[in-house]
Amino acid sequence: MKAFTYERAKSPAEAARAVNERTGAKFIAGGTNLIDLMKIEVETPTHLVDINGLGLDTVERTEDGGLRIGALVSNTDLAAHETVRRDYGVLTRAIVAGASGQLRNKATTAGNLLQRTRCSYFYDTNQPCNKRVPGSGCAALEGYSRPLGMLGVSELCIATYPGDMAVAMRVLDAGVETVKPDGTTRTIPIADFHRTWDTAPERDNVLEKGELITAVTLPKPLGGTHIYRKVRDRASYAFALVSVAAVMQPDGTGRFAVGGVGSKPWRSAAADAQLRNGASAAARVLTQGAVTTEENAFKVPLVERTLAAVLAEARAKGNAA
Repeated sequence: MKAFTYERAKSPAEAARAVNERTGAKFIAGGTNLIDLMKIEVETPTHLVDINGLGLDTVERTEDGGLRIGALVSNTDLAAHETVRRDYGVLTRAIVAGASGQLRNKATTAGNLLQRTRCSYFYDTNQPCNKRVPGSGCAALEGYSRPLGMLGVSELCIATYPGDMAVAMRVLDAGVETVKPDGTTRTIPIADFHRTWDTAPERDNVLEKGELITAVTLPKPLGGTHIYRKVRDRASYAFALVSVAAVMQPDGTGRFAVGGVGSKPWRSAAADAQLRNGASAAARVLTQGAVTTEENAFKVPLVERTLAAVLAEARAKGNAA
């Protein structure tokens, strides 16, 4: 691990300024992904700004009937929160499908959104990787690509966004609240938060230098049946080959987002509109434009089969046509 300096921030704005003013500085909270990457020198920050203790660890109702989740709320606390379990069940189900209990105790809401790809070439510093070293190439294009992406990818990068929580937040239309180094704030729709790899795959999201996530907001509850189904190589502690987060209504309408297939959680309003016509129709629309390799082409039919299982579960619960 490379040497680095360290400080504790006293406010979100101060933290944002501190990271903006130092070349190579990064925020640290739970550190469950960053520390691992520092150990193998994929990440080599020169300075860490500790944001624990900023008071961003509460969950509260918003005036419009939604929910505001502090950036530092742990995954364990969020999944177990009474309101989340009752009104946003797909979020609880997605969170507990990921990582381990120990990791969820440390991982934060903001950190989960910011976790980096698990592409093996990103972690292997002997291999070219445009995400790790811009301009060096993408070893995955001609290498092992079975777990990698087919949507939002390019010849620059075929990595997937690895998380589960964000897939549920995408189906719930979450917003990401931030503060910039100059103290201004904004809310980024989660649909626009993560990027595609058309250009600059080293940038996972649209955050600007020094911009700090302070909270995630959820609109008022959707009702319906909430389902999260994750297909993976092991029964636990594995990342999704394909995952589906869905909220289905009694009349058969609904919405769904898919993880494990692209640069970000993938959702399409046109695909949502096809749900009443069945999994095949909806999956076909969602995967339009997919660019597959020989090894990961199986993900196209797997999206349809996983979605079919989700719709069958919803029907069994009497909440979809």
